[in-house]
Amino acid sequence: MEVIGIHSGFQGLLDNDMEAFDAEHLSGLLGMGGTVLGTSRVKLFPRRGSDNHTEKAMRAIQTMEQQRLDCLVCIGGSGTQATAARIAEMGVNVVTIPQTIDNDVWGTDSSIGFDSAVEVATEAIDRLHSTATSHKRVMVIEVMGHEAGWLALNSGMAGGGDIILLPELSYKMRNLGNVIIDRLKHGKPYSIVVVAEGIQIDGGNRKRAAEYIAQEIEYETGFETRETVLGYLQRGGTPTSFDRNLATLMGGHATDLIVARQFGRMVALHGERITSVPLADVAGRLKLVTPEEDLIVQGKKMGVCFG
Repeated sequence: MEVIGIHSGFQGLLDNDMEAFDAEHLSGLLGMGGTVLGTSRVKLFPRRGSDNHTEKAMRAIQTMEQQRLDCLVCIGGSGTQATAARIAEMGVNVVTIPQTIDNDVWGTDSSIGFDSAVEVATEAIDRLHSTATSHKRVMVIEVMGHEAGWLALNSGMAGGGDIILLPELSYKMRNLGNVIIDRLKHGKPYSIVVVAEGIQIDGGNRKRAAEYIAQEIEYETGFETRETVLGYLQRGGTPTSFDRNLATLMGGHATDLIVARQFGRMVALHGERITSVPLADVAGRLKLVTPEEDLIVQGKKMGVCFG
């Protein structure tokens, strides 16, 4: 096999911006976060639900034909998977790998990058505990997750959050205030609130989730409340050993799929087994947190408030 790296995601196909990779190019990448190829948010297709092939998609396919590429390997989140599925429908040989800190790609238990982001967010929550305890404050920390709350759920539980708010679950400010006041009555004049950036807030309110929740809690309880937004800190840094090994296993399985000419599939983690699922089943679907999720069920038994 010859490996061709395409720069800046699908934009690289439009610009014919690619280079051949060998072992020397790939040396030392295992411990690096991010992507050496770069990425972009260019759209090859019109808005979701349209069946029309666009000029951009045809140009991308033409580049592949000119470069005599036998298979396109797409690495990314739900948007990447959806685009890859549509390219596959146009006759292109495609294999995909799930990579997103949101962990919202349907059909896989975990996506590359999720575990590393959870570690970063958990460490941040751990650090806030000392400030919250010392100053007797309510600390609100906002993590990424527009539609899926997996990052907030896993880091919130691992970091000992007292209140965890997810986009998938509704909440009432009165409930949050009651929890915080009840903790004070039991000798705990501090609380840690973990919120996903995509939680529902009052219509028309343009504040960030953490700012909104912090102000509402302070109004509801009278307790001094501060907010912290992790932002892009969650997306960089050194990947965990789990993510390194997951990437190795998924990359190897993708190669096996190409050798076997099993195209139109996404590599997936099911339990401890690396397998693959039809790409057509993945496109247009999101893996979201449900109230029956084990961490939520156990968290509620432990007194964690989810809204």
